[in-house]
Amino acid sequence: MAVSSELGEQTCAEDDYRALMGSFPTGVAVVTSTGADGFPRGLTCSSLTSVAVSPPTLLICLHTRSSTLEALYESGRFAVNLLRAEGRRVAELFSRPVDDRFAHVAWAFSAASGQPVLVEDAIAFAGCRVTRSLLVGDHAVVLGEVTDVTRAAGAPLLYGLRRFAAWRPDQDG
Repeated sequence: MAVSSELGEQTCAEDDYRALMGSFPTGVAVVTSTGADGFPRGLTCSSLTSVAVSPPTLLICLHTRSSTLEALYESGRFAVNLLRAEGRRVAELFSRPVDDRFAHVAWAFSAASGQPVLVEDAIAFAGCRVTRSLLVGDHAVVLGEVTDVTRAAGAPLLYGLRRFAAWRPDQDG
């Protein structure tokens, strides 16, 4: 059931929390960075939100054991690749432990930020400079100031209720 916190209040069970968050549909992104060895790292991330417009800042949450998080700390930079509706294969690829995920996708280093961009599978890309991070449980909350943005036409990939879906704009209006 529930576990007690330091204040004597109840904390919900992990499975209940996962079910709650799974009920909240979100866009799907692949967060990328470059390690000290010069090789790209990346993972699928749905824990992404806008924080501020001035300066433009977003927030991502990555597991503390992630090699992408390690690369992000080494370089002080990361990129957010918002996946297009047809990007389910890429979302699944970057969510699994695969040795060289980048060998299976078209990508390039961004001229502006130097971070890996998924050139065919993203409808938008944001290069970011790490400004702050905070450890919370088994994840790092990372704030990034957006330094450059590239956008392309297309609909975003969504995820909720443990399924992928495509954005379907209202036909009436």
